[in-house]
Amino acid sequence: MASRFLLVDIELPEKPAPDEQPIAHLLGLEAEDLTWLGREAESARAEFLGDSAAFVVPVMEAGRITHIHAFVTERHLVTVHRGPIEAVRGLTTRLRHERPADAVAMLFLLLQEALETFRRSAVQALLEVEDLEDEMFQRREPHQVYRLARLRRHAALLHHALLPYLQVTDEIFTRRMMDRKFPEERQRLARTFQHNARLVLSTIESLQDAARRAFASYSSLVSGEQNSVINRLAIVSVIFLPLSFLTGFFGMNFTYMTDELESKAVFWLFAVGLQAVVLLVALYVLHRTRLWRKLHDEDGLDDR
Repeated sequence: MASRFLLVDIELPEKPAPDEQPIAHLLGLEAEDLTWLGREAESARAEFLGDSAAFVVPVMEAGRITHIHAFVTERHLVTVHRGPIEAVRGLTTRLRHERPADAVAMLFLLLQEALETFRRSAVQALLEVEDLEDEMFQRREPHQVYRLARLRRHAALLHHALLPYLQVTDEIFTRRMMDRKFPEERQRLARTFQHNARLVLSTIESLQDAARRAFASYSSLVSGEQNSVINRLAIVSVIFLPLSFLTGFFGMNFTYMTDELESKAVFWLFAVGLQAVVLLVALYVLHRTRLWRKLHDEDGLDDR
């Protein structure tokens, strides 16, 4: 039985050769609208060209964004990409089980497979953010800030790559679904794609929110630790500043102090007794204020 459609996958070198010819020309596609096919650094694209359609589909591959160029007719689907892409391999695997009815249905399988790469990457990063939050509440480490920054940057990369692509695809599919001649089955495929695309975009936005929340949690925890240190320094200051004043004052070489205060009784009274009284008064004041109780409560939370 003859196949109802043909899939042509073209893998180009990651770096274009100086004398590289346009793929559209090599495939016999002389339309001026396809001069970009296979060209490096193309932005997201979705457009209908009469009886055909062309797409530039972003894919998350090995931690970086790559693109698959796709050209589809009623009987052909041509995919062009630079270097190996796992999403294309996933597409060929799905073909064995899902058996699309035509080339357009196969195109939607490719679009769904590309969305899945973003979803998997976002979910994995989201779980990593949650694990980092758990680690932060146990113990703060400098490398956690770096990992959070990397995850936040990764979320921004996913959002920056996917959002323009979804905007152009929504525009073109919505316009096509308004056409009464657009087949019902293809409208269903388009609606399913748009629904899944919104779910993936929502997952990425959840990742961005989680990363921001983790940064705020880390900052709050660090601020709490700094406040605890400041409270301890305040207690030390309350205790030792009066003592430092007394030792400094009685260490001055005034005539009265050097000539009159020479007995052991005076020494014990001023050098030890007065300082002991000041220390007891300072401890009493600290005990009666919130500062001491707050520090005690913070130590209890840290122990738990």
